[in-house]
Amino acid sequence: MNKKQKYAIGVDLGGTSIKLGIVSQTGKLINKISVKTEAEKGPKKVVEKIVQGIHDLNEKSKHKIDGIGIGCPGVVTPGKGIVENPPNLPGWNKVNIGKIISKEFKQRVFVDNDANAAAIGELTFGSGKKYKSFIMITLGTGVGGGIVMDKKIYHGDFGAAGEIGHISIDYNGPKCNCGSYGCIEAYAGNQYLRQRVREQLKNHPKSKMWKLIENDLSKVSPRNIQEAAESGDRFAQSVVEELGFQLGSAFTSLCNVLDISVFIMGGGIAGFGKPLFDSIKKTIAKKVMAPIRPRVRVLPAKLKNDAGIKGASALVFHHN
Repeated sequence: MNKKQKYAIGVDLGGTSIKLGIVSQTGKLINKISVKTEAEKGPKKVVEKIVQGIHDLNEKSKHKIDGIGIGCPGVVTPGKGIVENPPNLPGWNKVNIGKIISKEFKQRVFVDNDANAAAIGELTFGSGKKYKSFIMITLGTGVGGGIVMDKKIYHGDFGAAGEIGHISIDYNGPKCNCGSYGCIEAYAGNQYLRQRVREQLKNHPKSKMWKLIENDLSKVSPRNIQEAAESGDRFAQSVVEELGFQLGSAFTSLCNVLDISVFIMGGGIAGFGKPLFDSIKKTIAKKVMAPIRPRVRVLPAKLKNDAGIKGASALVFHHN
């Protein structure tokens, strides 16, 4: 085994910014930069920005790069580096980003969906290291997911597996952006959650939330829900508990279908911390089939702020 440290470039392609960094095989971030995506200018411009960013990184650092990993929204054709219809990136139909970048830099390039990249990041550097199989959930604007089975990402036939946000827990529930009803995203997605708390808050005039949002409902955010809950506000605590019940109900189905009992959660809303994790665990333990009960684990993701860059770079190390 060659003891020489290896390095990869990780590219985290988002709707507003592209974050790029050089990461070592041990998960150390050596250097990072961020550029505006300028998504409204179309795919050609976005790819130009990625190319420029990688050039800038290479100039800043003299490390020999072993490959480039790119995590991006949308469906990625397994092994081909083709990105299809990513949300928040107008004008993309099918873009073979892997081929373009590999031609430009004469490097191996690995492309995957951002939630899958996050899962590989946790498997390689984070909370998933000691598990053979687990499910990664990212709680942000939407609810993304990646399924790791036997230390490999499960892509499905067309690369679209892991859409955990669209498990329906109530077919009479709120309408989701995807066209279905009662999807877990329609409860736990950032916008939906804020909207629901705004409506419910009107029935709780004594809640500490009012002071935190300065009586302005547009200021409701996961952060002040968390703050109120931590300071003992019963209404905010009930919001977190209910969210745990909803997520736990969706996870129960995944446990029963896949016989995977480890869940790793990252993203903004995972910041609700222990009360949310406890509520999820309690729900799964109540609902899941008996043999699975003692094995259930719900863990926070280890890779916090630079999860996107590190996850993308892990795509390279994982293929080594």
